[in-house]
Amino acid sequence: CLPPRCATKLAMMGVLRLLAPACCLLFADASLLRVDSSSSANPIRRVVTMLQMMQEKVTAEGKKEAELYDRFMCFCKTGSNDLTMSISSAEGKITQDTSSLKEAQAQKVQLEQELAGHKSDRADAKDALAKATALREKEAALYAKESSDHKTNIAALGKAIDALEKGMTGFLQTSVAAKLRQLTID
Repeated sequence: CLPPRCATKLAMMGVLRLLAPACCLLFADASLLRVDSSSSANPIRRVVTMLQMMQEKVTAEGKKEAELYDRFMCFCKTGSNDLTMSISSAEGKITQDTSSLKEAQAQKVQLEQELAGHKSDRADAKDALAKATALREKEAALYAKESSDHKTNIAALGKAIDALEKGMTGFLQTSVAAKLRQLTID
């Protein structure tokens, strides 16, 4: 905002800007001046008319500059308040954003720790699953072998029972009887 002293200097400079050409016109050659037909008779009248026109022009420009000055002063008063308010709100937002950033960083650290724990738990679970799968495959192979042996033995017993029921005479010489003998000895 401009202090009153500067505003007065600006107004004076505006008046001087307008008066300088008027002074030049006063001392200029009369043949160079445009003159109305009504004022051509009296040279003093021409000067008076010219000064009156200049006065009107200076007054109009003074009003215009005063209006601009008032607008500028209004802007200075309201602008500084607006700037002060925006600065204070920005400072409040800075503290709020800083605290939310710190919270987000703390949460990120916590989530990274949890992720590392979950990854190790997953690796342990995969190892346990692999061990359990290997054990089940081993047990399945053992079961298949024993199941095959049991099925063979049951089939042999079934044939032996059928042979005994029929009264087969040479049963002990058959391969089924040899298998039955081996089962009873073991």
